[in-house]
Amino acid sequence: MVRVPFRAAAARVRHRLSHLVRPKPRTRTGAPAGSRTRTGAAAPGDLTSPARRPYLRALGMLAVVVLGAWLGLLAVGSIRTPVGPMDTNMTLRPSLTGGSKINVSPLGALELDSHTAPLRLDVDVDRLDPERSQALVDRPERFSHLQDEVTRDVAAGTRELAVRSCVAVVSGATALGLVVYRRPRRALAAGGLALTLLAASGVSAYATWNPKSVLEPKFSGLLSSAPSLVGDARSIVTEFDIYQQELARLVTNVTKLYDATSTLPVYQPDPGTIRVLHVSDIHLNPAAWHIIASLVEQYEIDVIVDSGDTMDHGSAAENGFLDPIRDLGAPYVWVRGNHDSAVTQAYLEKFKNVHVLDDGRAVNVGGLRIAGTGDVSFTPDRTAPVGGRAAARLEGARLASALRDQEQAGTPADIAVAHDPNTARETDGTVPLVLAGHLHRRINEQLKLGTRLKVEGSTGGGGLRAVQNEKPEKVHASVLYMDRSTRRLQAWDEITLGGLGLTTAEVGRHLPEENLKPGSPTSPTPSPTSSPGSPPASSPSPARPPARPTPSP
Repeated sequence: MVRVPFRAAAARVRHRLSHLVRPKPRTRTGAPAGSRTRTGAAAPGDLTSPARRPYLRALGMLAVVVLGAWLGLLAVGSIRTPVGPMDTNMTLRPSLTGGSKINVSPLGALELDSHTAPLRLDVDVDRLDPERSQALVDRPERFSHLQDEVTRDVAAGTRELAVRSCVAVVSGATALGLVVYRRPRRALAAGGLALTLLAASGVSAYATWNPKSVLEPKFSGLLSSAPSLVGDARSIVTEFDIYQQELARLVTNVTKLYDATSTLPVYQPDPGTIRVLHVSDIHLNPAAWHIIASLVEQYEIDVIVDSGDTMDHGSAAENGFLDPIRDLGAPYVWVRGNHDSAVTQAYLEKFKNVHVLDDGRAVNVGGLRIAGTGDVSFTPDRTAPVGGRAAARLEGARLASALRDQEQAGTPADIAVAHDPNTARETDGTVPLVLAGHLHRRINEQLKLGTRLKVEGSTGGGGLRAVQNEKPEKVHASVLYMDRSTRRLQAWDEITLGGLGLTTAEVGRHLPEENLKPGSPTSPTPSPTSSPGSPPASSPSPARPPARPTPSP
């Protein structure tokens, strides 16, 4: 076996690293050695020719700077700082999208689209300090000052992190530059360029800072904790300058969670809000009833709206699958989908808590007037429906006519329900809100004449047939918050659970654009006169569909 001395091996590695960033030695004539042919022309494909050498040197320098800065951040680019009673770890991470991520153990994670820059802020809540936590529990009056304390701690931690990050990137880039170039001047240039890039990233983050990101969080982790963290429904649209108060409230809830070693404080219902749970396309998945029952209890749902395709084949043998609806604890409004038959509909009409809507029929339930129609097609074998889109639109026109008649009679509908979105679109201008399903993906759209169309994904995760797919289809449901006086949509929570074999849970809160007041906060430090409890929210941009939607034909 041939032994290679360590110094010789290190020299070879250094030589290969510096090949791209150091020019070849020049001959007496001043030309790079081996760069020209005998005739004096540059050799074909010679990457070290004078025309190409500056680009290679710049590329090499950039690689050294980026790699060195990244290594510096990994090594010394994080800080530990107290935030109220909690000990946190703040870190800057390279990222293509930017934003911020807050990990709150054991609740899960909170992601904010706070900025666009090649850096992401990670905040890990490691633990609660026993002494500071006990002091808050023993002296509850200190909670009133927790907001200011948390704000000061976050500001101090951010400043310390900025200084530490500057030192980290400069040190990392300079050290790597010294290893590669072996020239102090080039190494210092690498450190200076790293500091410049970090400053540019900071400017980009400042220029793209999105203060409303705190109103549009994306939760992951424990599903039951999300409603407690985001507050009651009325304050969604009445108060937005709540950044400091919400941060303090989050700390308060976590403190109480650890102190009581049980659950978060109970989600307080708002008497001025009607909660509607929208589900669709269950497709014989028995797990859906457990999910729906949990959501009804957790969110204190007033009425459940099912936009169809509860079954797969619509046979009488499947009817027993519907029996758990009796025990869900809320009125159940249902329209027929293309996988539901007249037999299915007749069976559900016998349930006391079920309201079957068809041919534009309307019911008053849960403080709302809801009208709807069943799907005109029945395709349990997943064939193309007879008449296709034209038939669906014709049924939508009938539903729109029924809605206009009800409005002229002085009993306008607040919500319309159909299974096919093509049917639902025809109601534009006749009702404020129309709900649909069928596509197994979410759509949120403001139609031309003012009606908002909300299409729900599959609450059954595509049903039992989802096992045929390469990836499990996610489970979707939405909680709609309706104002009791105006009976208009104020906000909604989109709940997404991992499909078959997965255990993820996410809740995203959204607001219609018309409910975003002009006085919304323009900085992350709002007026201290705000009252706590406002939940996060978002703009009404359409939710992204899954990569492989599987509508029920």
